[in-house]
Order: sequence, then C-alpha cells, then structure tokens
Amino acid sequence: MEQFIHNLPPMDLMRSEKMTFVQLIIPVESAHRAITYLGELGLLQFRDLNADKSPFQRTFVNQVKRCAEMSRKLRFFKDQINKAAVVSSPSPALQPVIELEDLEIQLAEHEHELMEMNFNSEKLWQSYNELLEFKIVLQKAGGFLVSSNSHAVSEERELDENVYSNEGYVETASLLEQEMRPRPSNQSGLRFISGIICKSKVLRFERMLFRATRGNMLFNQAPADEQIMDPISTETVEKTVFVVFFSGEQARTKILKICDAFGANCYPVPEDITKQRQITTEVSSRLSELEVTLDVGIRHRNKALTSVGFCLSKWMNMVRREKAVYDTLNMLNFDVTKKCLVGEGWCPIFAKAQIQEALQRATFDSNSQVGIIFHIMDAVESPPTYFRTNHFTSAYQEIVDAYGVPRYQEANPAVYTVITFPFLFAVMFGDWGHGICLLLGALALIARESKLSGQKLGSFMEMLFGGRYILLLMSLFSIYCGLIYNEFFSVPYHIFGGSAYKCRDTSCSDAHTAGLVKYQDCYPFGVDPSWRGSRSELPFLNSLKMKMSILLGVAQMNLGILLSYFNAHFFGSSLDIRYQFVPQMIFLNSLFGYLSLLIVVKWCTGSQADLYHVMIYMFLSPFEDLGENQLFWGQRPLQIMLLLLALIAVPWMLFPKPFILKKLHTERFQGRTYGMLGTSEMDIEVEPDSARHHHEDFNFSEVFVHQMIHSIEFVLGAVSNTASYLRLWALSLAHSELSTVFYEKVLLLAWGYNNLIIRFVGLAVFAFATAFILLMMETLSAFLHALRLHWVEFQNKFYHGDGYKFRPFSFASLTEDDY
Repeated sequence: MEQFIHNLPPMDLMRSEKMTFVQLIIPVESAHRAITYLGELGLLQFRDLNADKSPFQRTFVNQVKRCAEMSRKLRFFKDQINKAAVVSSPSPALQPVIELEDLEIQLAEHEHELMEMNFNSEKLWQSYNELLEFKIVLQKAGGFLVSSNSHAVSEERELDENVYSNEGYVETASLLEQEMRPRPSNQSGLRFISGIICKSKVLRFERMLFRATRGNMLFNQAPADEQIMDPISTETVEKTVFVVFFSGEQARTKILKICDAFGANCYPVPEDITKQRQITTEVSSRLSELEVTLDVGIRHRNKALTSVGFCLSKWMNMVRREKAVYDTLNMLNFDVTKKCLVGEGWCPIFAKAQIQEALQRATFDSNSQVGIIFHIMDAVESPPTYFRTNHFTSAYQEIVDAYGVPRYQEANPAVYTVITFPFLFAVMFGDWGHGICLLLGALALIARESKLSGQKLGSFMEMLFGGRYILLLMSLFSIYCGLIYNEFFSVPYHIFGGSAYKCRDTSCSDAHTAGLVKYQDCYPFGVDPSWRGSRSELPFLNSLKMKMSILLGVAQMNLGILLSYFNAHFFGSSLDIRYQFVPQMIFLNSLFGYLSLLIVVKWCTGSQADLYHVMIYMFLSPFEDLGENQLFWGQRPLQIMLLLLALIAVPWMLFPKPFILKKLHTERFQGRTYGMLGTSEMDIEVEPDSARHHHEDFNFSEVFVHQMIHSIEFVLGAVSNTASYLRLWALSLAHSELSTVFYEKVLLLAWGYNNLIIRFVGLAVFAFATAFILLMMETLSAFLHALRLHWVEFQNKFYHGDGYKFRPFSFASLTEDDY
C-alpha cells in the first residue's frame, strides 16, 4: 500500500509553483534597464531591503518626486480634456520615442500654456457674463421705472456717459459699481438700486431687505430670460432681475451691503429711455465682439488639448512605468562600494532561465562592462504562493483566496471547487427553466468578454463579469439538477418517457385519495412527473432531498480529510497521518458513513426501516434487537463495532501526538537522535505558521491544548457540519415551493380570467417575481450558502490558508490607481 502511495503522481495541479529565493547584484549603469526588463517579464517579486527607511530617505526619492509631479500634470491634462469633451484617439504613427527628461520639459510647457489660456478664458467669460447681466437688467428694469420723480432724482441716477467710451472690454468693473453722487438738495427724494441675483436666493434676499429697511422699500423682480454660465464650474445658473426703491442715504448703504453679502451684482440703469437704448446697443455690440473672441479662444484651446490627447495615454503609461521602476529601485540596497545595487526576491523555479536571459539583455543594451550576478540563496521565511490561472480558473481561485491564501505547496481547494461549488449551488437551485435563464446571461457576458474587459464597469457588473464562468457552470449544473428534480419553472414534464404510475380507473376520481398504481418500470431519469400534485409529494421530495444532502455532505467531508492525508504525505509528516488522518476517517465514517450506507441500502431494497430510530438507539441501546428496522444481516454487530471504533478514535486523536512530540524533542536535544533534525513532524506542528524550522523552546502544555482543541473541534464539527449540509435540502425545497406559488397563485390564477388586462398583469407579476426573486435573490442566497459549505464544512478538514500571494513586479499589473 505504501509503495502504491509513493507511486502516485505529484499532483502538480493541486500544488502552488515551486519558488526560489534569489539575490541580484546589479551595476548602477544597468540597474534601470534591468528593472525595466524584469517589469516587462513580471516573474520576480522583490523584497524591500529598506523597510526601516521612510520614503524620503531612499536613494531615488528625487526621481520618484519628478514622476509624481509629471503624473499630476497628466491628470490635469486628462481632466481638462474630459471637461472640454475633446475626442482624440491616439495615433501610433504620430508618437515619436521620447526620453523622460524631454517629456518633463514638454509637460511643463503644455501646462503653462494651458493654464494661461484658462486664466484668459475665465477673465473673458467674467466680462461676458457681466455685460450679459447688464443687458438683462437694462431690459427688465426699464419696465419698473416710472418717471414720477423729480428731475434732480433722475439726474442723480444717470449713468456716466463715458463709462464705455474709452475702456477695454476687460475694464468693465465699473458696471458693477454704483457711483451714486448724493446732492444736499435731494436727500429726501426717491431712489432705486437695480441688479441681478441667483433665483434660489431671492426670497431670503427680499426678507433681509425688508428687515433692514423696516419695510421702507419697494421690491420688484422679474426672471431673467437667459441663463448665465459659471466660467469655473461651467454650469448654467438661473437668475432674477430686481429693482429696489428706497429713500435716504442710510438705506442705500444698507442695501448695498446686503447685495454684496448675497452675491448680487448691482448695475446702474438710467431713467432716460433714450440713454437706456444707447447703452443697450453698445452692450450688445460689445457682447458680439466678446463672443467672437471667446469662440476663437475655445478653438485654440481645443486644438492644444487635441494635440496633447494624441500622446496622453502613451505619456501616462510611460510615467506610470518609470515611477514603478524607481519605486522598485528604492527597494534595493547599495553595496559598500556604492557601485552596485543589491536586490533580493522570490521567483518561480521555471522562470529562472527567463530572468537570467532578461538580465543578460539589460547588460548588453546598457553597454555595461560588468555583468549582473544572479544566484540562489536560502531564506528563512516561507515562500509566497503562486498559481498559474487563466480566465476560467481565476474566479474559482479568488473564491478560495477570499477565505485565505493557501500556504506554500499546500493542497489547493480551487481544483475541486471548480466542480463542487457550482454543483452544490445547483442542488439548492435545481430548476432547468431558471438554469436556462442563467445560462443565457452567462453566455451573453462571455460573448462580450473582449469588449467588456476593457471598460470600466460598476461594482455589481464588475463582480458579475468576473464570475461569468462560475455563472456558466452554475447554470449548467442547475439545468442538470432541474432535470433530476423534473422542474421547469416548477412545472414537471414527461421528457424521458411516460410516467410509471396511472389511475385506478378511467375517471381518475380517487387519484388524490387512494393514490395511483404502478404499472411499468420506474421513470428512467429524475423524479417521476406523477409525484407532482399527489398527496405524498412533499414527504417524498423532503425524504429524497434530505438523504441526498447527507450523502453529498459526507462525501465532501471525506474528500477534505483525504486531502489532509495528501498534505501530510507531501510535507513528510507521518504523525499527522497516523494520529489525525486515520482516527478522523474512522470517526466520521463510523457514524455518518454508516448513516450514508443505511440510506443507500434503504433506497436499493425499498425497506420501511426508520433510520432515525436506528441511529438514536445505536447510542442508547446498541445491544437491543433491531426488529423491523434491520436492513441487512449482521447489522447489529456492525453497529457495535463502529460505535467502539468511534469511541476509540477520540483519544487516538487527542493523546498520542503531543506525547510523541515531547519525546522527539527530548531525544533531539539530548543528542541521541541528532539525525531527526531534518524531519518536519515536530516543527510543523509546534510552529504551524512557519515553513522553516526555528529551534525554539518546546511548550508541551501549549501543544497539548492545541491538539485538544483540534480534536474537540473535529468531533463536534463532524455532527454540526453534517447537519449544516441539510441546507441543501432546505434551500432546494424553498426554491421549489416559491416557484410553485408564483406559478399557481399568480400565473394560473390570472390565466383563469377571460380578460386580457388581468392576464397581462398576472404575466408581468410572474415575470417580475421570477427575475428579481428567483433569479436574483435566490441565486445570491444559494451562492452564499455554497460558499459557506466550502469555506467551513469542506476546507476546515485540511486547509490552513495562512500563506501570502506571489506579487511580482510587473508592468501588466499596473493600474490607474498606481498612477
């Protein structure tokens, strides 16, 4: 038997890649090129040799700062391009090769030019908005002004006629100033202030004016016909024109302060209609000139942004790569001569030749006189875990890694999760109609894989797209289990032939009371359609699914214990095989393996034995005669033997291993069996978190307590985990009953009415319930329960999950978050 075990294949699919710890000694002149080539290869994970230094104390901190500054400028360009909605596709033919220093100079020039254009554009827009507001105020406020005041009041409110004559369009700040010139003879006359304010502030503005003037004012308003664009946020704002009539200099001062506080822009409006028309004409002329100037400026700015946009993605990728290279160089150490950089890291054994070839190319391309030294070293810490995955297997590996990354060279549960996870999901979700709906969704995602992989998706769609192959297998297994359950949206069909049962007479009146009679062989595949609607439908399906859940659970738990054997055999720990694997297999199968045997025998023989009674009295009265509950000859002696084996297995798990470890430790340090220093049995158990052997003090009480906890956890877990698999039965029953309720109480009930509207409403409710409850909520529920069965019930039998991922330095893994 042992020879057969040794001849088994090494199970490379189940083990992570073999790793090796390497050291690089790189001359300074070829360091940058060597790291660049290694980043393109992406198979070497560097270890930070300067972890005790802050980022500002490292060698290449200035280069990192320069890259960060260039990144800021490129993000600024990208924001400006997006804000201007400029469409520019990169053209490789127009992108010459450029050095980093030249790129830095170009980016500085582009930024200076763009910021200057933005500043001028904001000034022009500000002037344009002021003129536009002034024009709107002139148009709206003229209707409020009635020439009922004295000529002195009118003269006092006149606009200085030279306000526009000699000023440039950027010198229109005087439009915002009300240069009231009070005259001693007109202090008691009626005055007014006109302006424009945001529509959302009008009510508060009017209330404040009323309080400040104690009601001694008249407030008129009218909505502006045009919306004003904010030059900074580029959003249009609705505004309202107002005219406030008042009397007295003190009231004027208060009103101007309130206008300033609310952000209202005040503009002087002459009472003379002729002057109003003259100013309106002049303002309109100035607005036309500004529109032309703004249009020219926008075209010039868009042209500059387009030229930047052609090379933007290339520049961003270049700066991202350069920053990653210098960040990696900062993880290396200078040697004592300051002429070489020393780096250490992990790489897969299969990648050594590729790494050496890349280093040789770097030496040749940099014209270095000294080659790069690459040699293998011993390491104290455990190597990282690396699995080579593809689009199909990566999602299943992520499911396992979400619980914990496998320890180095530990058995990888993802190999079995590819099949067991979608299958257990399907046991809970079995309906081939719903499975077809999921299959169509999965095929749609797979068909658009190349298109969606390059797009930014929302969190939900990204999760759904990442699990498209999981969804594919879940749908296929759901169709398979649905055919076994014979449910298509809860409706059974005679797919594989006629039913094995028929009515007792032609009227079939006693079908639901006396039942049906069997007249031919069993239905060839799955559940017979005649069970649907029968009086014993629910008891039959409950019994079938509950027993099936126990069989699947015991099978998967046995697989987990079997994988613990392969782990122990791989790591050379015979103690784990003798004192963990063997008693665990005996205990689990003496109780629940025997229960599974009874289920299969009862199905095959058609016996009426009560399995609850058999299992309970196996513990309470093992020597009593089974009577009508006996399923096969020799059952009672077998039960007694299995019960004794289960009782023996508990101390077998608990006591021998700690005492043997203590004995091995004592003999080792007394020098009698010095050759056992190389074994892994003691070190692995005393130090489960380390893959290397550290010689520390042996604490017997700690080891014994750890073993006791492990043994108690397994004994109790054998019972609770088996019961936990009954969720397969519970969720399958819930899914089936929910689907039946929606079909019978919604669709069929609505179809019973001879009314198209009621039928349409019933069909819509049925479709909504199927899509959102059965296809979304039930899918999520079954997914989470299948996840729990794998993480807890399956993986706790063998899986440590305390490793760490292999994260090589690779340009391919750089994202915009690293930018």
